[in-house]
Amino acid sequence: MHLATTAIVLAIRPHGEHGAIVRALTADDGVRPGYVRGGRSRGLRPVLQPANTILGDWRARTDDQLPALTVELVHSLAALHAEPLPAAALEWLTALTAATLPEAQPFPRLHAALTAVLDAIEAAPAARGWAGALARYELLLLAELGFGLDLGRCVVTGTTEDIAFVSPKSGGAVSRGAAFGYEDRLLPLPPFLVAGGEPDWPDVFAALAITGRFLARDVLVDRRADTLSARERLIDRLKRAVA
Repeated sequence: MHLATTAIVLAIRPHGEHGAIVRALTADDGVRPGYVRGGRSRGLRPVLQPANTILGDWRARTDDQLPALTVELVHSLAALHAEPLPAAALEWLTALTAATLPEAQPFPRLHAALTAVLDAIEAAPAARGWAGALARYELLLLAELGFGLDLGRCVVTGTTEDIAFVSPKSGGAVSRGAAFGYEDRLLPLPPFLVAGGEPDWPDVFAALAITGRFLARDVLVDRRADTLSARERLIDRLKRAVA
């Protein structure tokens, strides 16, 4: 097995006295793990930061063997880890992706979307320019894993007009008319999740409430539920930034 490509670092786990097992997301080959000799050394620690882009070279004698991985830094976001809000976003995005995607299965749309969100965070660390994109990434990840939400038409009437809510049970959209009298049992659907555009803060938090509901229920279950603590820290910092 030999793979040489760029990848986004997702997770680093110590292994042995000086090494590290690194999981990284490639564009065409999905999540790939590899053992980096000296991965915890002073020279490689700045390279092996979550959300950094690396040029990786994975080599193994068989497909069942953990590959040896050598890395070269392509683009660093390490400076953002010193800023609380961007750091929380990077932590959550990489932890979510690492915890949910199966290895060696291609997810090119997720790779492209994650790259776009990371670029947005780097360009605007204050969150105004990337919070909506982060919610859309969570929505895409749900869809790519088979838990997509049906937001295009009302699950009650079939209409595509005046869609305003999401059922927390089915994940289907509900029109304003069909929701009458039951609004408090439904999740408000911000328009940008369907039509795009730049959301205001109430819409951002409404979107995160939707994606958070289904991530916790359908994806981040059992031992993977621990990952949600990173999301809670991010939401808390977003709320404090807006207040």
